[in-house]
Amino acid sequence: MSTAPADAPLKTTPLTANHVARGARMVPFAGYSMPVQYAEGVLKEHLWTREHCGIFDVSHMGQARLEGVSPLSAFEEVVPGDFIGLKPGRQKYSVLLNRKGGIVDDLMAGRPISPDGTGGGGLFVIVNGACKDNDFHVIDDELAGQVEVVRLDDRALIAVQGPEAAAVVQAHVPAVADMVFMDIRALEGFGTDLIVSRSGYTGEDGYEISLPASEAARVWDLLLEDPRAKPVGLGARDSLRLEAGLPLYGHDLDETVSPVEAGLAFAVNRNRREQRDFPGAARIVKELAEGPARVKVCLKVLEGAPAREGAEVADADGNVVGRVTSGGFSPVLKGGIALAFVPPALKAPGTRLSVIVRGKPQAAEVVPGPFVPHRYVRKA
Repeated sequence: MSTAPADAPLKTTPLTANHVARGARMVPFAGYSMPVQYAEGVLKEHLWTREHCGIFDVSHMGQARLEGVSPLSAFEEVVPGDFIGLKPGRQKYSVLLNRKGGIVDDLMAGRPISPDGTGGGGLFVIVNGACKDNDFHVIDDELAGQVEVVRLDDRALIAVQGPEAAAVVQAHVPAVADMVFMDIRALEGFGTDLIVSRSGYTGEDGYEISLPASEAARVWDLLLEDPRAKPVGLGARDSLRLEAGLPLYGHDLDETVSPVEAGLAFAVNRNRREQRDFPGAARIVKELAEGPARVKVCLKVLEGAPAREGAEVADADGNVVGRVTSGGFSPVLKGGIALAFVPPALKAPGTRLSVIVRGKPQAAEVVPGPFVPHRYVRKA
């Protein structure tokens, strides 16, 4: 997690002035001053992204390039994914693990490829903003002598999300049109150098664009000249990821939670399970075989107010069996939704539970995730 003192002055992103100029309400987040919403508010920003195209400033995230003789194999010493087998032009979701199998952070790591088919031998990594200093310290410490962590603090990151996101980006960078979900490329666009992945944190199709900080304001304004695009703040980013059933580090994930408990077993590749050569492998392999003590579930709140983080979850007999880790109102479903940890016996869709809100039980039901279907563009 961030080690910055609580009274440290807030950092700014290269787009702070643009947010203020567009009437954003700025709040502290991960040590930065970030836009939580613009004039139209969270609800309209959320629905606009689901229907059109939302533009997000995520420049607070940590970007780095891992360089060395064998950065892909070295990276496998701190994550459970198969990165030796990662093809150029592809990226992968993974988790940085501690020695007990808990999640230090979740991240994206990829091998950007240029349009001519060439690419560097390093690994491009994006981690969460509040965790980035610790993450890069952990990687540097664990892989000392094998990998150099080259922080890219001079780059901004813009996410373009929604059913019209592809058209908005491709109007400026036609070369990204044939990319599919989790492709990643290094290319020229907007008159500057870009690292573009077809991915995001909303469940919608879209791109994340890494670019020089000095070019960010110009590119941000160019994207927002398109009538299909609007700026979107952290408030809607959170409600969008919740509807998509995606975890938020520090809430649904932390250093006590394993990938199996969190429903992220897909991040533990089969060959790595067999090799058992990653941090916390004994715990994680055992949980895969025997089941964990708790599991993440998606809850639909059937009555009353939305259940927020920390709310207790009770079974049909009123016994407290778990707690909500993320919760809020779903603008698409028009009701309360939540992510929670409960015993495995209660994970089946249709299981009736209750959430305790302001001391009163409210009916809830386990439902299949995600709450709103993902719309990623995949290979035919």
